[in-house]
Amino acid sequence: MDHGVVDIPAATSAGDVLPAPAGIMPDLDRTALLLDIDGTLIDLAPTPRDVVVPPKLGPILQALHDRLDGALALVSGRSLTDIDVIFAPLQFPAVGGHGAEMRLSTENEAVAAHAPPMDNDLKRRFIAISKLSPGIIYEDKGYSVALHYRLAPEFERAIYEAVSVIRADLPQAPIDVLPGKFVCEIKHAGFTKATGVRELMTHAPFVGRSPIFIGDDVTDESVFAIMPSFSGVSFSVSRRAHGVHGFFKAPKDVRAWLTHLLDDETMAVR
Repeated sequence: MDHGVVDIPAATSAGDVLPAPAGIMPDLDRTALLLDIDGTLIDLAPTPRDVVVPPKLGPILQALHDRLDGALALVSGRSLTDIDVIFAPLQFPAVGGHGAEMRLSTENEAVAAHAPPMDNDLKRRFIAISKLSPGIIYEDKGYSVALHYRLAPEFERAIYEAVSVIRADLPQAPIDVLPGKFVCEIKHAGFTKATGVRELMTHAPFVGRSPIFIGDDVTDESVFAIMPSFSGVSFSVSRRAHGVHGFFKAPKDVRAWLTHLLDDETMAVR
């Protein structure tokens, strides 16, 4: 039986995307796992600090990291520091800050991926938008500012209008606006999750492996788009995203599939 990644043609439209089949079993000796965190590995919460990491998730990720000889990385809009707090005491290779930071292995120091921090004055202007409502929570990530409004969804339009006013006032400012699930994130232009993943895939132990990327949000679409260039596949979570090979209904299904990878390996050596 061929245990390589199942050759599923990429979807040509969102309606063509099929559920991610639990039977897909990649050759772990040739695979790299790239995983978004919020909304993919763990369920979304009212605020970034309220997320709950299931007790078994860390050990599962650690076991897969070891089985893949280190070729497992978390790809997130969160900073590396924040990622480490969530999964403490464990650490994993990671692309953080939407590609602004990178850690190639647990033995390496984190490095900036050619991304300057956002100008402090500009950052303060975006943070001030949170004063529109107590339900708007700002998150200063250094390289970006995120305005979370899950607790005040009625302010979505007002938030984006305020961001547009600032951008119109500073048309030359090198910034990108990233809409997400009840979050508006403003970051320095020139780097994305995709630029971070491209850089990651040029280094050991990721280079030469076929990546599987799983993500859920708009910010993950840049990574979905580049997977074919690495002979990789991608899956979305909770929505039928364009260009992916399938989707998982919820983070719990992603966690179950990751567990399945380990269980299948265990059965194979008995």
